[in-house]
Amino acid sequence: MAEPALVRFETENGIGIITVDNPPVNALSPGVPQGIVEALDKGNADPSVTAMVLIGAGRSFIAGADIRQFGRGPAAAPPTRRHYDVLDQSAKPVVAAIHGYALGGGLETALACHYRIAVPSAKVGLPEVLIGILPGAGGTQRLPRLIGPKAALEMITSGRHVPAEEAQKLGIIDEVVPEGDLKGAAIAFARKIADQKPLPVIRNRDEKLSEGTPELFEGTRKAIARRARNQRAPYACIEAVEAACRLPFDDGCALERKLFDEQVGSDEAKALRYAFFAEREVAKIPFIPADTKLRPTDNPAVIGAGTMGGGIAMSFADYGFDVKITDATKEALDRGISRIRANYETSVKRGSLAPDEMERRFARIHPVDSLDDIKDCDVVIEAAFEQIPVKEEIFKKLDAIMKPGALLYSNTSGIDIDLMANMTKRPQDVAGTHFFAPANVMKLFEVVKGTKSAPDVLATAMALGRKIGKVSGLAGNGDGFLANRSRAPFGMEINILIEEGALPEQIDKVMVDFGYPIGPLAVSDLSGLDIGYDTRKRRAEQYPNYRKQPIADRIVEMGRLGQKTGAGWYRYEPGDRTPHPDPEVTRIIRETAAELGIPQHEFSDDEILRRLLFASVNEACKILEEGAALRASDIDVMWLHGFGFPRYRGGLMYWADTIGVREVYNQIAGWHQRYGERWRPSDLLRRLAESGSPLHEAKAARPMP
Repeated sequence: MAEPALVRFETENGIGIITVDNPPVNALSPGVPQGIVEALDKGNADPSVTAMVLIGAGRSFIAGADIRQFGRGPAAAPPTRRHYDVLDQSAKPVVAAIHGYALGGGLETALACHYRIAVPSAKVGLPEVLIGILPGAGGTQRLPRLIGPKAALEMITSGRHVPAEEAQKLGIIDEVVPEGDLKGAAIAFARKIADQKPLPVIRNRDEKLSEGTPELFEGTRKAIARRARNQRAPYACIEAVEAACRLPFDDGCALERKLFDEQVGSDEAKALRYAFFAEREVAKIPFIPADTKLRPTDNPAVIGAGTMGGGIAMSFADYGFDVKITDATKEALDRGISRIRANYETSVKRGSLAPDEMERRFARIHPVDSLDDIKDCDVVIEAAFEQIPVKEEIFKKLDAIMKPGALLYSNTSGIDIDLMANMTKRPQDVAGTHFFAPANVMKLFEVVKGTKSAPDVLATAMALGRKIGKVSGLAGNGDGFLANRSRAPFGMEINILIEEGALPEQIDKVMVDFGYPIGPLAVSDLSGLDIGYDTRKRRAEQYPNYRKQPIADRIVEMGRLGQKTGAGWYRYEPGDRTPHPDPEVTRIIRETAAELGIPQHEFSDDEILRRLLFASVNEACKILEEGAALRASDIDVMWLHGFGFPRYRGGLMYWADTIGVREVYNQIAGWHQRYGERWRPSDLLRRLAESGSPLHEAKAARPMP
């Protein structure tokens, strides 16, 4: 039986229809570009065809190039007739009919067509910078000619997806047509423009390029400097757009391709491609069938209107859900609702949210007086204080009032899910859904498997996270679960380094230079130092051998809780969030270390970096040994989206592989000899080092308990 064609050509009343049919997203895999060229040749050779339509089957136009083909050895010689060139040199007009996504090579294909129409839900963009490369098929040359260098630079250096209506205002889309019959609308449009001459070929346009002044490009370089730190791709994008403004089209394309070829094999691009695929892998739970029927989640509720509960309610409202929210007292609920409104108003003041959209979102959040008011909800997320008795009491009440089959989830950063589940007669309906603060901003959504959590309860939680714009990952039960447990040694090592003489400002500088947007101690001040203090107290009560952090505790006990009190690890001026090194903190460190008899010495930046990150690499290996994580790549995804790990370094485990698993093991083994038991290498790390197997490819050593 013959393979189905990736590209089909048919005619309908004088209009040639070129349909790309390469599921699931019509990527430009081998065979697709050649199929488009063959179809164009047929259309141009057929005298009955007056115009052509290029359209995608299924859910998208063309979602981009096949990323799996990037970086696989030497680049293949380009075809003698590239479909982009054949499109814009076609003697007959070609209309791109866009639905779903036209991204990367998909938008470059559409830009090579003479006209573009789209349905309102369509999105276009050139997101190559997000995987460490730049457009390589004329996108940096055609887009500036169409919409001007300034708008093109913003799109290309941000990589954002542009909605159809905005794309029409920019000039990318010629017409937005109603949802429904895109093919019919495209045929009608093609018939309307069939006789228009000359054809509007973007490569021939240069009237907008004069705005590409040296000041524009220098200003763009300065504007992206912070977010592009340590990366090459954003600057290569700027160079390519700059070339569009000073070189003939073909010469600009040649420079674009040279930059693309240099970048596609770079360490930066490899790490970003790894992160891209790891984010897709994290959604897969091997022990749950893909066709598992999900439970309904259209009617959610949140218990607790504090900072976390309010952020969770906003997460639902931001994605179109009406959500109920309640708290123990009316006063607490009123404060929470006021805080939610204030958060939305801050977004409006910053210009990131339109006032009318704010009102729509706020109206979706419905405060209710008691738990009885949520008894018919499909899913409830408990977001009360991190105190076991409080959470146990809530779950006991939920068990009594919630309808059968309702999903009972707990937002906790580390409390045993089984403690809450055992308060109910339906432990199979209970799981953890750990949001990261601030809940309406942070992308990570950690789903925690209790001992008795039903497969559909876990699968529904994973899907729910994606519905509200999160990146869902599964974790086993246990103190800290996966994300926080893997990061706990990082936090512990910070405090030990401080005891031994490192100052907060040096540690933060090391991590910012590495690529973090803000240093870990400044983050602690932002979150509030009392949060970590309470967690340490709980763990000290649970675990007799828990290693205390006397300097961090002393700072909190002096009333220095971070930004909210004007002092924490740093001091803060009124109304200013800039952290300033504080001599008082230096004094506390030195005095406490002297009392404890801890010798002080200086540290190199490299030792600080390795002490912090290697400690967590070792812990991640222990987590995999125990089966509390499915894959090392899941840990990387959680670090990317939960802790701000620099994406262009791939993730914690991927980064460690750039140093080498053997070197990581040897260093940890050496520190074990020097510092004691906390640095004992995990068995998995030892085995990987002995075999030379990559850390980032490691899998769970046993089934998740």
